[in-house]
Amino acid sequence: MPRLSPDNQEELQKHFSRPSMPIQFLLPPRAEEYNANIHQTVENEGGTIARHNVKPMGSERVEMRKRQVCAAQGPAASAPGPRGVGNRGPNACCFCWCCCCSCSCLTVRNQEEQRLRSASYELRTEDLPICEKSPGPSLEEASAWAQSFDKLMLTPAGRNAFREFLRTEFSEENMLFWMACEELKKEANKTMIEEKARIIYEDYVSILSPKEVSLDSRVRETINRSMAEPSPHIFDDAQLQIYTLMHRDSYPRFMNSALYKDLLRSLSEKAVEA
Repeated sequence: MPRLSPDNQEELQKHFSRPSMPIQFLLPPRAEEYNANIHQTVENEGGTIARHNVKPMGSERVEMRKRQVCAAQGPAASAPGPRGVGNRGPNACCFCWCCCCSCSCLTVRNQEEQRLRSASYELRTEDLPICEKSPGPSLEEASAWAQSFDKLMLTPAGRNAFREFLRTEFSEENMLFWMACEELKKEANKTMIEEKARIIYEDYVSILSPKEVSLDSRVRETINRSMAEPSPHIFDDAQLQIYTLMHRDSYPRFMNSALYKDLLRSLSEKAVEA
């Protein structure tokens, strides 16, 4: 084996005596992020401890999708162009991740819902019975209310007095529901029947309504099945149930209430003065 010359040996010794430089490989951006999230190290007295902070795969996918959306929106924002494919309009659908939707479906839908809500509000305030106008009751009429609940409910003055009492017990919705059902029975137009039935359902039958009346599950299921094609008598069973509830629960308290007794006293004094 040939031996190295003294000059070559000296050069070789200088080469190996140089301080070694760490070799750093450049990782792709995704690998660097993965490395940063997975391998985080902390120094302590005993040395280096690896701490794992692995993100769920679902979160990684969401973040990657957000980056893709931001990357796609960047060039579009810097280079404005005519609305069309590849450019998002101001009313674009917010659910399109591909950034190619230029529809105005949300705006159209919101305008339609606002129109329906406005129409429903007008129907609520104009067509459905909010209050009944009637002359004051006579002493004979008010005294007849004590004979039966049916006689109380037959006259507008009796219903108004009973409704005023229900308001003090925070159960006025029972009377309002009963009156709305009576109005629905008088309706003949199919479109108006559907609209009024929907309003009554949302106001008094739906479990989400603050004015929900107390109905059993059987009656609710029957109404739910019939709401696809409602008739003027869709709430008959529910109306009867609420009528019975008011008769058995609220009517006896109304007869013994100060409101009813004061009304009788006032009518008696007027009758004596006359």
